[in-house]
Amino acid sequence: MLLRPRKAILMASAIPQDDVSDSRLPANRHKRRWRMAYTAIYFTRALLALSKKAPDSKKGLLRSLSYIAIDVPEGSQSEHPCDEPVFNIEQKTLTEMVKEKNFELLTELGGVKQVAALLNSNVNNGIKGSGAELMHRTEVFGANKYQKQPAKSFLSFVLEAFKDTTIIILLVCAILALAFGIKQHGPKEGWYDGGSISLAVVLVVVVSAVSNYNQNRQFEKLSEESSDIRVQVVRGGRHQPISIFDIVVGDIVSLKIGDQIPADGLFVAGHSVKIDESSMTGESDHVEVSERKNPFLLAGTKVTDSYGYMLVTSVGMNTAWGEMMSCIQRDLDEQTPLQARLNKLTSYVGRIGLSVAVVVLLILLVRYFTGHTKDATGKIEYNGSNTKLDAVMNSVLGIIAAAVTIVVVAIPEGLPLAVTLTLAYSMKRMMKDNAMVRKLSACETMGSATTICTDKTGTLTLNEMKVIEFWVGKEMINNSLSHEISSNLFQLINEGVGLNSSGTVYKPDSTSVPEISGSPTEKAILSWAVTNLGMNVNEPKLSCEIIHVEAFNSEKKKSGVLIRRSKQRALAIHWKGAAEIILAMCSTYYDKTGTVKDMNDEERMMIGAIIEQMAAKSLRCVGFAYAKVREENEQIHLKLEETGLTLLGLVGLKDPCRPGVREAVESCIKAGVNIKMITGDNLHTARAIAVECGILSLDEDLTNEAVVEGVQFRNYSPEERMQKIENIRVMARSSPFDKLLMVQCLKQNGHVVAVTGDGTNDAPALKEADIGLSMGIQGTEVAKDSSDIVILDDNFTSVVTVLRWGRCVYTNIQKFIQFQLTVNIAALVINFIAAVSSGKVPLTAVQLLWVNLIMDTLGALALATDQPTNDLMKKPPVGRVEPLITNGTSIFGVTEQVKNTLIFNTFVLCQVFNEFNARKLEKRNIFEGIHKNKLFLAITGITVVLQVIMVEFLRRFANTERLDWMQWGACIGIAALSWPIGYIVKCIPVSGKQF
Repeated sequence: MLLRPRKAILMASAIPQDDVSDSRLPANRHKRRWRMAYTAIYFTRALLALSKKAPDSKKGLLRSLSYIAIDVPEGSQSEHPCDEPVFNIEQKTLTEMVKEKNFELLTELGGVKQVAALLNSNVNNGIKGSGAELMHRTEVFGANKYQKQPAKSFLSFVLEAFKDTTIIILLVCAILALAFGIKQHGPKEGWYDGGSISLAVVLVVVVSAVSNYNQNRQFEKLSEESSDIRVQVVRGGRHQPISIFDIVVGDIVSLKIGDQIPADGLFVAGHSVKIDESSMTGESDHVEVSERKNPFLLAGTKVTDSYGYMLVTSVGMNTAWGEMMSCIQRDLDEQTPLQARLNKLTSYVGRIGLSVAVVVLLILLVRYFTGHTKDATGKIEYNGSNTKLDAVMNSVLGIIAAAVTIVVVAIPEGLPLAVTLTLAYSMKRMMKDNAMVRKLSACETMGSATTICTDKTGTLTLNEMKVIEFWVGKEMINNSLSHEISSNLFQLINEGVGLNSSGTVYKPDSTSVPEISGSPTEKAILSWAVTNLGMNVNEPKLSCEIIHVEAFNSEKKKSGVLIRRSKQRALAIHWKGAAEIILAMCSTYYDKTGTVKDMNDEERMMIGAIIEQMAAKSLRCVGFAYAKVREENEQIHLKLEETGLTLLGLVGLKDPCRPGVREAVESCIKAGVNIKMITGDNLHTARAIAVECGILSLDEDLTNEAVVEGVQFRNYSPEERMQKIENIRVMARSSPFDKLLMVQCLKQNGHVVAVTGDGTNDAPALKEADIGLSMGIQGTEVAKDSSDIVILDDNFTSVVTVLRWGRCVYTNIQKFIQFQLTVNIAALVINFIAAVSSGKVPLTAVQLLWVNLIMDTLGALALATDQPTNDLMKKPPVGRVEPLITNGTSIFGVTEQVKNTLIFNTFVLCQVFNEFNARKLEKRNIFEGIHKNKLFLAITGITVVLQVIMVEFLRRFANTERLDWMQWGACIGIAALSWPIGYIVKCIPVSGKQF
C-alpha cells in the first residue's frame, strides 16, 4: 500500500477528478498548481478564522489533534464556511475600472458576472446580507459615506462678528476712551468708560457668534438628514429598502426612473436604461447603459429612463463622486431675500444715523470752540489759548463719543439676528411638522404664496392603490373568480402583468406571504394578480425572454415590452397604460371566453363609456393590450407596434383621498390661496378627485373652463392662456411641459407659486416655482434635489402647515421691526435734541449697547417664537410686491381720501380737547368752574358743529369724505387721549426754577 502525506491527500481532494486524470498535460498541470495554491491559502484562512473563535468559546480549549479533515467542495469560493467571505479582487482595480470606464479590463476579469463572483455576490440574488458579512465588507471596501469638510469653529464665528463696521467703530472708541480716561483719571477710575464699552462689545459679539454657530450646526444636521436616501437592494434574493449609507460593495441595487445612483458600479440587468451624467461630466446628453457596450455607472448620476439593476463595486470615498466631493468646500451660509431687504433697511437707517451723527458732531464742535459750553462748575470749557491741550483733547473725545453714540443707536443690529433666530426656530419646528427645509429662503417665501399647484397621487390621495374593478371586453369580472375567463386569456394577462412591470414579487415558498415591491400602481396590479387571480407572475420570466422594453414615463402614459417565448420561438408585444390611450391602439378585443372580436365604432364607444364610468367613480383605469409579431428578426421591432393591438382587459384602481385633505384645501381657499390640481389622469378621474377634495364644487362640470386637459392648455394662444389661467383649477392628462408652462404663466401674472411634485417629470416645474415642495416618501431624488422643502409624509395637510409657518415667519419679523425701529428712532431723536440743545447726550454708548443687546437677544427670541395661529390663515397672502414696512395706507381699511379726512378730523378735534387742558395750566382738574364760563362752552360747541358741517356737507369745498359712526368714534377717542396725558404730565414734579 502506497502511503502519501496527509497534506497532499487534502489538496488532492479539492481537485476535480477530470483534472487529476489528465494532470500530466501542461495546461492541466498549470491549472492544478493554481488550484493547489488557492486551496492552501484558503486552508490557512480557515484555520486562522477557527483560531480567532477559539478563545471566545466558553466550552473550553480545543484539543490538539494529529490531523484535521476539512471538506473543501468545488466552487468553495462562493460558499465560505465562515461569515467572512474571501474577495479575489482589489478595490483599486474596481475603482479604476469604473472611473475610467475601462471595458478591456472588465473583459479580462471575465465580465460583470465574474466580477460579481469575485466579490462573493450573485447578479440575481445579491449577497447573503448577514451582520458579520456586512461588517466585513465595510472593513475591506469602506462605508458608503463621504468625508465632510471640517465644521467651522466657534472662534471663526467670533472673528467674523468682529469684522462688523459698527463693532470696529466701537472698539476704536473704546480704545480712545480707555487711553484718555486712564491719562485723565488714572488707572483705577479711568478705565470705566472704555472698559464698559469693550464689555458691551464683547457681549454683542458673543451673542452674534453663538447664534451663527448654532445656525451652522443646524444646517449641517439638515444636510445630513437630506442626504439619507432610501434605496432598494437585493439580498439573499429578497428586495428590501435600506439607507444609502448601508450599501456595501457586492450589493445588487434596484434602479428606476428618477433614482440617484448611490455608488459606483456595473449594470447587470435591465433594458434601455438612460443616465444623466451631467453632475459628473457636465454633458447634458443622456447616456444609455447596457451590459455589452457601456455597463459603467457612476455615483451621483441619475436614472432618466427605464429601470434595471446594478452591482456595487465602489462606495464612499472610493467612488469618483467621493473624490470630487472631497475637493469641494461647501458653504452653507445662504442669505434669503428677506435678509437682503433687511440689510438694505439697516444700511439705509445707518446712513441716516451717520448723517445725524455728523450734524451733531459739527454742532457740538462749533458750540465748544465758540465758548458756548460750560463744565460742571459753570465755567466756559474752551477759552482760547488759555485752555490746556489735554482739556481740549478730552472735550473733543467726549464730543466724538456722543456722535458715535448717535450712530450706535441708529443702526438696528438686531434685524439680521432676529431673522436668523426666527428662521432657525421655524425650521426646527417645521421638521416636527413633517417639513424639512432645504433652502432657508423657502420659509419666508412660502408665507407670500398666492397659488399652490399640487399633484394628485400621494399628495391629495393616500397613494395606496387597490384594484377595485376588472373588465374583459364589455363584461365586469369578479376579482376572486378567475375561472370566469378562459385559460388562454388568463395566460396572456399573466404575461402582461408579470413581464411588463418594474415591480417584483418575492415568495420563498408556497406557504409564505408574497412580498411585493415597486411603485404603488405596480404593487396594486401585482397584488391583484397574485392574490385575487392566483397568478404566478414569476412564471413567464422563466418561459419567456425579454428582448426590448419601452419604460413608462409621464409623457407616453404607457409601457411596452417585446418578448420571445422560449418554446414557440414566437415574438409578442405587451402594452400597459392609461386605458383611453391603450384603447385607441386596439382594433380587436378579447371576451371572457378567449375569443378575439373586431372592435367597431359602436363597441369602441361602449368600452370608452366603461372607462368614463370608472373614472367618474375616481378610479384610475389601466388597460392591457397584446399583439403577435410575425417577423422573427427582433431588430426590426425594437420600436414596438402601437396600432392593431388586441385589448386584453381593463382594471380600475382606487386611490382614496387622504384624511383631512378637504379641510386643508378649504383652509387655503379661505386664506386667499388658489389651489390648482395638475395630474396625468383623464378628465373624469381628475374631476372626481377634485370634487372629493373640495377643489371643485359639484355644479362645475367639464364644460366649465375650470377643468382642462394639458393638450388644450398648451394649444391656447399666449393671450388666451394668460386670460384663462386664473379660472383653471384642474388640469388633466398633463405633461411635464404643461405643468412648467402653467407655473410660468402664473408667475407672469404676478403670483407667488408653490408647486408640489414627486417624480422626475416634476423637476422643471419645481425649479421654476418660487417654492418647490417634493414628497419625501415617493419622491425621486431628482425631484428632491429640485425642491426647496421636502414634505416628509407626502401629505397636502403638511403643505398647508408650511404655508402657516411661512406666514408666521413673515409676521414675526414685522413685529420685531416695529419693536426695534420704534426704540431706535425714539433714542435717536432724544439724543439728537439733547445734543443740539445742551451739548450733552442723556443716553451713553454703553447704555444704548445694553438696550440693543437686550433687544437683539431677548426681544428677538420672544417675538420669533410666536406659534402660527388660525388667524394667519384668515388674511390675504402677502404676494410678490407687498412692502415689508407698510406706509399706513390701509391701516383703517379705507381709501386714501377717507384716510386723509380721518387725519384732518382728528387733528381738529385734538385742538378742541386741548382747549380744556389749557384752561388750567397747573391744576389737574381742568373742569373746575367750567359751568361759569358759558361763552367758552358756546364757542367750543360752535367749533364742533362747524367741523361736522365741514366734513359731512362741504366735501367738495374742503376735499373731505363723509365718515361713518365708527370713524367718528375713532377720531373722538384719539383726540380725547389728550386729557389723561395732560393729567399725567401735571403729576410729574419739576423744580421751581423760572425761565
